[in-house]
Amino acid sequence: MNPRDLFLLSFEALVDRKVRTLLTILMVVLGSSLVVVLNGLSAGQAAFLEQQFNTLAANVLFVGSGQRSLSSYATSTSNSITINDVIVQKLKTLPNVSDVIPEYTGSVQMNSQGNVQRASITAIDPSKLSVELPNVQYIDGSTIRAGDRSAALVGDTIVNPPGADTAFVTLGETIKTTSTYSDSSGSHTVIKNYIVSGILKPSGNTGIDRSVIINLDAGNELLHKQNKYDQLIITATTPDDVDTVQQEITSMFGKTLGATTPKALMAVRQQAASGNAAFILMVGIIALVVGAVGIVTTLYNSVTERIREIGTMKAIGAQNAEILALFLVEAALIGIIGASSGMAIGMVAGVLLGILTTTTPTGGGAPVHIPPIYIPTDLIKVWLLSLGLSVLAGMYPAWKASKLSPMVALRRE
Repeated sequence: MNPRDLFLLSFEALVDRKVRTLLTILMVVLGSSLVVVLNGLSAGQAAFLEQQFNTLAANVLFVGSGQRSLSSYATSTSNSITINDVIVQKLKTLPNVSDVIPEYTGSVQMNSQGNVQRASITAIDPSKLSVELPNVQYIDGSTIRAGDRSAALVGDTIVNPPGADTAFVTLGETIKTTSTYSDSSGSHTVIKNYIVSGILKPSGNTGIDRSVIINLDAGNELLHKQNKYDQLIITATTPDDVDTVQQEITSMFGKTLGATTPKALMAVRQQAASGNAAFILMVGIIALVVGAVGIVTTLYNSVTERIREIGTMKAIGAQNAEILALFLVEAALIGIIGASSGMAIGMVAGVLLGILTTTTPTGGGAPVHIPPIYIPTDLIKVWLLSLGLSVLAGMYPAWKASKLSPMVALRRE
């Protein structure tokens, strides 16, 4: 029996049992498409995290009071310390520290020509914003007025709120900000006007994109911080010195100060994402195994139904190896059709899922869209895995068919 005859007989056997064959192929399609989708989305997520990391400076540390969450960067502890100019000067004395940049943070209500929205506000030396965000860019006409207490830089998400048809504020306009604070005498409101001297282009850093940046002294007055900083940005001499500086801070202040780095943050996020992707990928492989079980069932039932046919083939000279090959080719055809269809469906489904799961960060910001990335070697591996499991699943039914005695088979009714 030549290969062409094997193929035709196997194909005809599958066509004769259309419904069962289609259901079995569907199992393979579901398994392989699921693995393709998960691989693509995992690769896309990894690329997105890498892109986010590239927007951050590699030689900076974010330092906050041990009792504060440091904008979710640090773990809270029972110890705390007031971060003031004394702490700043001590940190500047560390041998591997090139600069210490203090920062106030808060939340305000902004009013621009009758339009109102809440926004985060960051008070920092505007000329040093590039330390925290190396890729910072401004629209044409923007100016950085480091010593001007009435000037403000505005993030792109504030200027262009999601879903809005018009800009919230334009360059040169005045915005009214309202801040509230409480002390022993009660609650107080502070209202200040700022001129928009600069507008940031989208940076990919959602914290900056949805912030208003003002002068440090202006922030102290608006937020009533009383020279108590919320956060310090420490720049190490080189990226290689970051861990050393972190250890020095811990040695000097213990748990009263919490320090972390963008690299550490991204490492945690990548580890969590990798673990989640690995778990979900296991689900996809289980789906493939379920498909393989379906192939075993289909081909085993086929052997049972075709006992007389197999006996006839053996009686006219078919060898055990040819019967074995016949059923293995059937399994391979199921695997090839299922794997190929599954890859195509999986790639389309991944793109659709990427679009449907586009989200807007809590508190506003540019929509986050993570498109899948399909790596050719991964696709080939999934295709070969699907085909391999299909052929492996057909081994037992094929062996069972090849071992049938022609005399016994022909006596079956």
